[in-house]
Amino acid sequence: MTRRIPGPGRLQTLRGLFPVPFAKFPEFLSRAAERYGDVVAFALPWRSYVFLNSGELVKDVLVTQQHAFSKSLGTRVLSLLLGEGLLTSEDPLHRQMRRIVQPAFHRERVAEYGRIMERDAREFAAALVPEQPFEARAAMTQLTLRIATETLFGSDESDSARAVGEALGLMMREFPYMLTPLAGLRRRLPLPGTRRFWRARALLDEIIYGLIERRRRDGAQRGDALSLLLAARDAETGYRPSDEQIRDEIMTLFMAGHETTANALTWALLLLAKHPDVDEPTERVIKEVLRLYPPAWILGRETLREVTLVDGSVIPAKTTVFLAPLILHRNASVFAQPERFAPERWRDAAPTPFSYVPFGGGARRCIGEEFGWREMSVVLDELRRRFRFEVAGDGDVGISASVTLRPGGPVMLRAVARTGTDGDGRLVFGERLPPTAAGERAVAERDFQVKQ
Repeated sequence: MTRRIPGPGRLQTLRGLFPVPFAKFPEFLSRAAERYGDVVAFALPWRSYVFLNSGELVKDVLVTQQHAFSKSLGTRVLSLLLGEGLLTSEDPLHRQMRRIVQPAFHRERVAEYGRIMERDAREFAAALVPEQPFEARAAMTQLTLRIATETLFGSDESDSARAVGEALGLMMREFPYMLTPLAGLRRRLPLPGTRRFWRARALLDEIIYGLIERRRRDGAQRGDALSLLLAARDAETGYRPSDEQIRDEIMTLFMAGHETTANALTWALLLLAKHPDVDEPTERVIKEVLRLYPPAWILGRETLREVTLVDGSVIPAKTTVFLAPLILHRNASVFAQPERFAPERWRDAAPTPFSYVPFGGGARRCIGEEFGWREMSVVLDELRRRFRFEVAGDGDVGISASVTLRPGGPVMLRAVARTGTDGDGRLVFGERLPPTAAGERAVAERDFQVKQ
């Protein structure tokens, strides 16, 4: 049986989302789910939407009826920066490139990347000055930039990486405005933001194509993702990706491997600083951080035809469908006290399928999931082993919802060095670094300064 989907009226929707709808989606969708349930329909003058907020329905979209959906407008806008990489491309290109990129993330390869992560995390931690306030997101961004360039490009391209990171940051700021009805006109007008965006895009192309050209010239096999892509050939079709396609994949992997991980680690440090009594393994801490603050906080699809969901809800063709892990993960019917940071819930937790999807699901599940888990675990393990963290500013920073879920303001923290363990093997706190760290810091401060 079919059923009509409830939701707010057009005027109510317009009031709730004006003037930049995407930036206001977190609060709007959360309130809509509370009032109307797990399936909500709403519309703006230029587009109709359906929001789904249960694991059963998320599975229906991402797996059971995945071929009835295409990527959404937001993903198409992202292609202005990322091109046709794994995040933005459609089949059959997506399937073909996934086969080509997959070897860069095989378990053995990720283990090699893990050694780079461990070294960089140690040097970062050794350079962190106890008791001195630092801005956590800037620090995590610097660290993940270094890891990303060394694993993707096979060398520390920090100067180039900073330019890439700044261009990505500009894209994050511009993204919500690019989804408004006047976005097409905005992109054509010589506005300051528009000019900055296209200059950033040109700079990105110059950097990435330069790396590709140099790597093709030297022909060295470094074991990094770029080397693997340059040597790759699709076993099924014989296809070899062009330089343009390699550029698109590298840009996509760079954003996913740097931006999202930096955000997740920032949220983790902030939450640990605000909950100093938490004494759970890092894996559970990360799971809980990704539950409360999933970097990929919203997923969009567009119906290619009329779709009837498993619960009988009918979605017309050309409707944008939203799945929002940020809200899905706070569903009280699945997670008790959903707003509470409680890593201990993962001791025995087994949430219903597709009610916890920090890396997406189905055929388009994030290809770098194991890479992301390894990086977050390595960095957080090293930092927790050496330090506990305290809030040094306003801990209630809020959120900034763009392509990824960033903190809404500076995250000022202070590191307090640990000195050892007590009789039960738990870390205890102290005022000075262990003696071995003092020598490490002299080298690390020279090679890897933490920006304050």
